[in-house]
Amino acid sequence: MNEKNASTEKLWGGRFTENISSTLKKLNSSIEIDKRMYFEDIKGSIAYSESLYDAKILTLEEYKSITEGLKKVQFEWDNNEFEIKVDDEDIHTANERRLTELIGSTARKLHVGRSRNDQTTTDTKMWLRKSIDSISTIMIDMIQMLAMRSEKEIEILMPGYTHLQRAQPVRWSHWLLSHTWSLKNDVDKLHQLRQNLNISPLGSGALAGNPLGIDRTKLALKLEFDSATSNSMHAVGDRDYVAEFLFWASLTSIHLSKIAEDVIIYSSEEFKFIKLSDSFSTGSSLMPQKRNPDSMELIRGKTGTILGKCFGFMATLKGTPSTYNKDLQEDKEALFSTFDILMEMLKVANEALKTLKVNANKCRDSLNYNMLATDIAYYLVRKGIPFRDAHHIVGRIVSTAENKGIAIQNLTLQQLQLFSSAFDTDVNNIWNFENSVEQYKTEGSTCLSAVREQIKTLRNWLKKKNEYVK
Repeated sequence: MNEKNASTEKLWGGRFTENISSTLKKLNSSIEIDKRMYFEDIKGSIAYSESLYDAKILTLEEYKSITEGLKKVQFEWDNNEFEIKVDDEDIHTANERRLTELIGSTARKLHVGRSRNDQTTTDTKMWLRKSIDSISTIMIDMIQMLAMRSEKEIEILMPGYTHLQRAQPVRWSHWLLSHTWSLKNDVDKLHQLRQNLNISPLGSGALAGNPLGIDRTKLALKLEFDSATSNSMHAVGDRDYVAEFLFWASLTSIHLSKIAEDVIIYSSEEFKFIKLSDSFSTGSSLMPQKRNPDSMELIRGKTGTILGKCFGFMATLKGTPSTYNKDLQEDKEALFSTFDILMEMLKVANEALKTLKVNANKCRDSLNYNMLATDIAYYLVRKGIPFRDAHHIVGRIVSTAENKGIAIQNLTLQQLQLFSSAFDTDVNNIWNFENSVEQYKTEGSTCLSAVREQIKTLRNWLKKKNEYVK
């Protein structure tokens, strides 16, 4: 067969007598999406050619020719010199077509015992493994930055909220760390996901396995997998790792969205706790005074897009029978676009949080003594009153103060004793926000020592994760 025919012949076309419909050809083609896996596809092909050589399917000369040819193909991709042809359905077809043009018919021996079914999922796992490492790096940087901010700004007090209502005084650092722990848990889950997916499907063929005696374990290790899959039918149809990543990305983006929502609220004129850098804000085309937190709104909005990618692919999986079906080609669009969006979200979130300014005075001024109502209940508990009774007493005190138009801290001892004889002169010690925060001394609380312990724990975790990234 001459090179011209070899370059245009379909990998699967032998039994067909009619050309594929032009409309189906367009729908079927995935090259513009999966071409970003060119490196993984070539790396997998080089490793597979070595396995064929070990199994005496290729001669040494053929193995060297294929390897050198594939490196030339990679060079073309690396330097934007690779020319995609009209009949290149996907990255596998394109690379094999170009290899055939470079080295001739020897290239046609490469695909023996291998199917695009095991090839594509191998490429995808290798690509995702690399991409997980990129995500991990930026998230670890973000966590480190938040831990450093938490230590530097540990003295700042602010209102803590539930139901968006002022609840209890907390440290600003405690709020920062509340989001940091979500991100830390996300990284732990991501590393577990990476470990789970790092099992090689290559050598599973179309669905039945490989008849050529290749060493799948050796092949897996050569491609930096931990092991080879145990069932060939499962291997070619499995996209759980894609679904798991999409769910992980959805949950992580939700955590970013929660941070963004808090920043949007706290940076508003009504709060003024924080101020976003000009670099991460925009203005209004009509209202000159406006300063909009668009960076955070985009993070919040793109979270919905990522959720949609996850839901859409899960619906695709739900309708497929076992082994490989062409529906699974949809995995890469969802996977690649989710990765791209999430990386941009993480970069913006990292830089925006690093450069925002906190208004310590405004945070402190927003504390009010009604937030110490729980402290009054704790005071009564320490005097021997059951908490439910103490809670009821304090509720009546708050209600009475509101009705009389008196600030709760200005109620006299005599007025307080009308509600309970347990009140004494030491009740005045309650009206101190620092004391309020410092009473919470248990692990994970908002007192100074507990917050410092959180930072210490994160730093120890970061040391291990930085070693992992390296």
